[in-house]
Amino acid sequence: MNSVCIVGIAGGSASGKTTIVNMIKEYFKNDIELISHDNYYWAHDDMPLEERSKLNYDHPSSFDTKKMIEDVKELKAGKAIYRPEYDYTMHTRSKETVLVEPKKVIIVEGILILEDAELRDLMDIKVFVDTDADERLMRRITRDIHDRGRSIESVLTQYTQTVKPMHEQFVEPSKKYADIIIPRGGENKTGISILTEHLRLLLNGYNHN
Repeated sequence: MNSVCIVGIAGGSASGKTTIVNMIKEYFKNDIELISHDNYYWAHDDMPLEERSKLNYDHPSSFDTKKMIEDVKELKAGKAIYRPEYDYTMHTRSKETVLVEPKKVIIVEGILILEDAELRDLMDIKVFVDTDADERLMRRITRDIHDRGRSIESVLTQYTQTVKPMHEQFVEPSKKYADIIIPRGGENKTGISILTEHLRLLLNGYNHN
């Protein structure tokens, strides 16, 4: 493989990052691979489930970002990796790993991927999905209750105690590093089309090399 393009897609929790990633993947099919920062949460098998559920999962120290940086470098060099898998219902890392093959475009997605300078410097394009805080909270409530087996009380407590303050301290300030900002998340079809077209041109350039 001659060249691998690394695209970073950041933004607050439930901002619409996954929606945008899925739309891009649908367009490019097999030319794109995704790795999510969430898969690199540290394992907490030594703690009871109740304690794990109360941890701050929105602070940079909750991620094994060093491992993610190593994996992105391997993919960029055209080598396959085994990335970790995370179990949201158990609040810890799964015993399974997932084989990820290098593709022409690798999307790196997560709330804090633009916060780390070393990870940021590996990216060819940096995107920030900018969605209103009230909208993100409503989406998070729906997602966490339906998909992750949480109660509304636990979602609201986590949001108030960690998600909101960590967003203001770490996520929002990282927006200044973005090359492209997409307001309103997955609803912004024009912004997504511009990003998709930019990636298409990049891929065509790689194909002609």
